[in-house]
Amino acid sequence: MTDGNQALKKAGLKITLPRVKILELMQNPENQHISAEDLYKKLLEVGEEIGLATVYRVLNQFDDAGILNRHHFESGKAVFEMSTQKHHDHLVCLTCDKVIEFSDEVIERRQDEIAMRHNIKLTHHSLYLYGHCTNDTCDHADE
Repeated sequence: MTDGNQALKKAGLKITLPRVKILELMQNPENQHISAEDLYKKLLEVGEEIGLATVYRVLNQFDDAGILNRHHFESGKAVFEMSTQKHHDHLVCLTCDKVIEFSDEVIERRQDEIAMRHNIKLTHHSLYLYGHCTNDTCDHADE
């Protein structure tokens, strides 16, 4: 049984072709922070005829099962990434929607200190920093 099939079984999900294909694509590092629509296009590119409604349904099931994490960045659409990644925060370009993952021990320690000072025991958190690319690599810098 493949790792993907084991992940589906562990989450209590039946192993179906759409779930396996979507999980395979999501495990590719270049497909992190991808929207349902973009994932659907990638499926079509590789010859998989899985409907957009099915893609949405499977992504929601994976999010509910803890296989994926859903993020709502400023672009207004949900994007997904594998939940097996180590905790990280996000920098988001408001011009091109590029997402950069980062980790910083000082920020993590400071958040814990602030929570303790306010008598809050953190269970999880998300940090999104928004701005604009300042170099020529921004996909939409000239718009």
